Amino acid sequence: MPVIQIQILKGRDNEQIKGLIADVTKAAMKNLRVKSEQVRVLVIEIPDTHWGTGGLTMNEFRIKGDEVEK
Repeated sequence: MPVIQIQILKGRDNEQIKGLIADVTKAAMKNLRVKSEQVRVLVIEIPDTHWGTGGLTMNEFRIKGDEVEK
């Protein structure tokens, strides 16, 4: 039974997450030759203040990017 864990930044709507789960399940079924009932998909949403890129939180990183564009 595959358990697939996906970490994403918080902010996607329920339809996007639902689509992601469906697509990942289909990929697991195809590549691992398992039934859909055997696939577990865990989507973990991380706040942008708890996700780091380049030594900054994503929140800070985005603010910095906005400042550079101005």
